[in-house]
Amino acid sequence: MSLEKEIEDLGRDYWQWRSVQQPRSHDDIPRLERPRNWRPAWSQADVLSYQEAISTFNNRWQGINVGSAVAPRVSKEDWVDYQLIGSAISRVTWELDFLKIWQEQPRFYIDQTIGVVFDLLLPLKITADHVEQTIFVLDGTQQILEDGIINLKGHAVGPYATVAIDLLADIENQISQLVSVLGSFTDPQRAAILKNSGIKASEAFVKYRNWLKANLSSMKPIVAIGPEKYQWFFENVALVPFANDELRLIGQIEWDRAVTLEYLSLNKHRNIPVPPIPKTDTEQVDNEEKSEVQVREFYERENILSQPKSLKHYLNAPLPNYLAPIKWLGVTDDLTGPSRVDEDGYSYVPKPHEQLPYFYAANARDTRAGIVHEGAHYQQLAISWRHKRTLRRSYYDSGVNEGIAFYNEEMLLAAGLFDDAVHSQSVMYNFMKLRAMRVIVDVSLATGEIDIPTATLYLERKVPMDHGTAYEEAVSFSSNPGQALTYQIGKTQIIKLFSDAIEAKRSNSSGFSMREFHDYLWLNGNVPLSLLRYEYLDDASEIMQIQQSKDTHKERGENGRR
Repeated sequence: MSLEKEIEDLGRDYWQWRSVQQPRSHDDIPRLERPRNWRPAWSQADVLSYQEAISTFNNRWQGINVGSAVAPRVSKEDWVDYQLIGSAISRVTWELDFLKIWQEQPRFYIDQTIGVVFDLLLPLKITADHVEQTIFVLDGTQQILEDGIINLKGHAVGPYATVAIDLLADIENQISQLVSVLGSFTDPQRAAILKNSGIKASEAFVKYRNWLKANLSSMKPIVAIGPEKYQWFFENVALVPFANDELRLIGQIEWDRAVTLEYLSLNKHRNIPVPPIPKTDTEQVDNEEKSEVQVREFYERENILSQPKSLKHYLNAPLPNYLAPIKWLGVTDDLTGPSRVDEDGYSYVPKPHEQLPYFYAANARDTRAGIVHEGAHYQQLAISWRHKRTLRRSYYDSGVNEGIAFYNEEMLLAAGLFDDAVHSQSVMYNFMKLRAMRVIVDVSLATGEIDIPTATLYLERKVPMDHGTAYEEAVSFSSNPGQALTYQIGKTQIIKLFSDAIEAKRSNSSGFSMREFHDYLWLNGNVPLSLLRYEYLDDASEIMQIQQSKDTHKERGENGRR
């Protein structure tokens, strides 16, 4: 069997397994299309089977000799695909054996139950079949939560449990409202069954919440993942070439830059009134539809990014009343999926009012503020899901996805998209500030240099934000190290790739095409940027940096495992 066929077969087998095993997340980028009537399984026996399976996949992966980046035994494209499988395998190890989310984080089991219902109900058009699948998931809630209690005993982390308790404070009423509205999408008999399933799920959640409260005082404190394990993640999963200190330095430099630019922008436009909030969600939906067309025309007119007719639209819609009670379970958008690339994507918006949270208010005043980020996600995913190399249609790490979306914000700002909306310029600079700050907090928490109270105080003063929100952010960063910094670090890698691509074209006397560069980047928008640098520029420097760091840690006996 050829090496290429071995890579293809391993990738196919892995993703067939992962589509069932991958835990549900409240993030929108890693969402998977699941088999019908899928629900998570997290008993102790299930976890053991996952650990055994990933060990087998890892042995198969290591048994394929593709050579090194400087002396590959396959094409660059196949070499990159092979590395993607390694990243995907390492992510499962990270989840199961490093973060131990199934043992330490009570919110995990909220995501694996009612969180699955949230994902099922994201498409714009809900049918009786969605109701049937919702019944199936609700009926499995009790077993999953009971398995969760078994797994959490003696391992749960107190601050994570506090977050879960707060999230479940009104879960009975939320499920009751959900099934009441959802029942109108099916016949009365099935609606009655749905209602009964909702009651049983609510009872299971109350029992779970009470168990968390009763055991909270004896639960463990948060312990930082530590610098070695943190570095392991970047070397093996994210494939990022920077050391921890370099990550923090990037964050600090970008923070200083963003603070300065935001201040200058606010001062420059201090006498210009801020645009009003739309009066209705329908008005905002109409505004966004027009703005989305404008952004697409801008891409084409400025020769930035191709907008093929086959690429559907990213639109807004009013938040459905069946989603409203459980909107806290994830990002309220439907970015579609590999089998639905011929459908428009939607972001559900709340009814506008003057007290909207910051991001919602920014998007309401100028819908392009959301289009240039979440809209970029929709386009990148829709384009990547059409990739002829099937391994590149899947999610590996948020660094490239969030990096593209954040890069897209500043790129379009610099290109002139917001020349007609001066306060939106200030908003873009504020977004830059927030993403840079997240790097500093992410690194400092993960390496144990600061604790949750210190991070909370830092966020309160720097952003600024209220104490409660700052605490929730700090706990969230701690529970998923390496995620909050993906926006900034990914953008930094893209900017360097862009700059080096210009220089490379000049050196060989060929012209640089911004459109060609961005078309390549969006098409391969699930592939870590160190691998794209190797493939696009034939530059293995970042890959070599990662390998040298891994070799150094291996010599020291640091494998990062708990």
